[in-house]
Amino acid sequence: MNDREPMKDREPVKDREPVNEFGDFVTARYPALVRYGTLLTGDRGNGEDLTQEALVKTYRAWRRLHPHGDPEAYTRQVMVRAAWRAGRRLWRREVPAAVLPDRAAGGDAYAHSDTAELVLAALRALPAGQRIVLVLRYWAGLSEQEIAAQLSCSTGTVKSRASRAIASLRRSDGPLADLLEDHMLTG
Repeated sequence: MNDREPMKDREPVKDREPVNEFGDFVTARYPALVRYGTLLTGDRGNGEDLTQEALVKTYRAWRRLHPHGDPEAYTRQVMVRAAWRAGRRLWRREVPAAVLPDRAAGGDAYAHSDTAELVLAALRALPAGQRIVLVLRYWAGLSEQEIAAQLSCSTGTVKSRASRAIASLRRSDGPLADLLEDHMLTG
């Protein structure tokens, strides 16, 4: 049988198990990967897109990764690099509107005091490079050297971006000002 014969005449692939295991991996880890993507991009929708794009690349590399590799580490690495590249682009697909569209009344009456939402909003306000460095440092728990290796930049770049990001978050007029003030009063 040569390579030019139609697919229907070929014998079926004998081992479909890696595909099933990829599905199990996605089922088990998708929510955590979306949270990671949300932190990296500052937006849940973009975080889901980033996760899906990374999972496509993970699927393509699955036979290399499985069974002895670490598919989650590979997927997270793909997500970090994609978020890093996207943050360096001048145009980011969507253009913010000058006036927000009408929103339905109601919603969460306690949203103004939800710490997670405040932190996500603060991360969203940071430039992508600073946000990615903070997520890798404080959420993923990587060292400055590990972050520099992942992002293919110097340790000094990682330190300066982290420093600028923290300074921005601590500003008295920043998005976390009320939260920090409340913490100082009760802490």
